[in-house]
Amino acid sequence: MAAPLVVDVVIPARNEEESLPLVLGAIPRDAVRTVYVVDNGSTDATAKAAVQGGAQLLSEPTAGYGAALLRGVNELQTLARRPDVVVFLDGDYADEPAELPWLLEPIRAGMADLVIGSRALGEAEPGALALQQRIASRVATTMIRAIYGQRYTDLGPFRAIRLPALIALGMSDTGHGWNIEMQVKAARGGLRIAEVPVSYRRRAAGRSKISQTIRGSVASSYKIIFTILRHATAR
Repeated sequence: MAAPLVVDVVIPARNEEESLPLVLGAIPRDAVRTVYVVDNGSTDATAKAAVQGGAQLLSEPTAGYGAALLRGVNELQTLARRPDVVVFLDGDYADEPAELPWLLEPIRAGMADLVIGSRALGEAEPGALALQQRIASRVATTMIRAIYGQRYTDLGPFRAIRLPALIALGMSDTGHGWNIEMQVKAARGGLRIAEVPVSYRRRAAGRSKISQTIRGSVASSYKIIFTILRHATAR
């Protein structure tokens, strides 16, 4: 019988004091070893909420979604016993943490190195995904299929990946190009990739720092297209 997977979770969080307790409370702790919350320069009580919720608190003062995730990945590499798999999950409670085992199953079965939680294949609450998000995702996944031959349906942040495979990708994006960089590099690198349907709801509190502002949406769309094309020409 194969040894059980050691799974750690990394959650980037910036001013998520209201939603973070909901996220931490819904994670199936029997499926994971440690939950790391990376406080990305919050000005509220996000750090306190992380500790009270039983998470291991890390700090990344340099603003940036990717910067926070890189901080978490770097921490995992310092451990005497590294996890087999790392799960990435946002701190806004838009994804359903209880569905985490669904992402692990293809990896556990030896069928995938990277599993994307697809909101397009799952149930999305009305209004949870802005129109610009849907359009950007459709354009991006179409471009990736045309250039790299890999079929994706979503760029969702809820994902699981084998840690050795993640390290080999050489992730470097410190902003909101992190997810698309991972998916492009995974396609280029020949990783076994799977998608599973996941639920998606309106964020628990506040509004998205990216998708619900025109400036953020335009910047995010530009970054997605730029990242796809940049890696298409990289050697």
